Amino acid sequence: MATTRQAHTVWEGDLLKGTGTVTFDSSGIGDYPVSWPSRAEKANGKTSPEELIAAAHSSCFSMALSNGLAKAGSPATRLNTQADVTFQPGEGITGIHITVQGEIPGMDEADFVKAAEDAKANCPVSQALTGTTITLTASLA
Repeated sequence: MATTRQAHTVWEGDLLKGTGTVTFDSSGIGDYPVSWPSRAEKANGKTSPEELIAAAHSSCFSMALSNGLAKAGSPATRLNTQADVTFQPGEGITGIHITVQGEIPGMDEADFVKAAEDAKANCPVSQALTGTTITLTASLA
C-alpha cells in the first residue's frame, strides 16, 4: 500500500531577509523555523532543506541496511548513521556523505561494507537523489 506524507512551509519576505516555518503535517511533530542565513551560513537554531534531507536520508538508509542485514541472516544490534548534505550557494547540493557504524555479531568488515553499499544504492531516498553524488564510509564498531 502506498503512503503519502505531508509537510508545508509558510514563507514571508524575500529570500535574503525573509523567514519561514516548515510544519510536519503527517506526524504532527512540530513547526520549525527556516531562513536563508540558516541555510547558507550558520544554523542558529533553525533548520534547512539540507538538514531535512540529511534526516530523511540517514533514517531511510538505516532502515534499508537493517532490512538487508536481517534478510542475509545477520541482524544488526545497532546502526549509527549520519548523513552530511553539502550545500553551496549558487550551485546547490553538491554531495551527500553517509557515515555508518554498525554492531553486527559475527559479521566481518568486508561483508558489512558490501551490505552498506547495497543500502546506499537501493534505499528509496538514495534513489530519489540520484542527481547528487552520494559517498559512504562504513565500519563495524
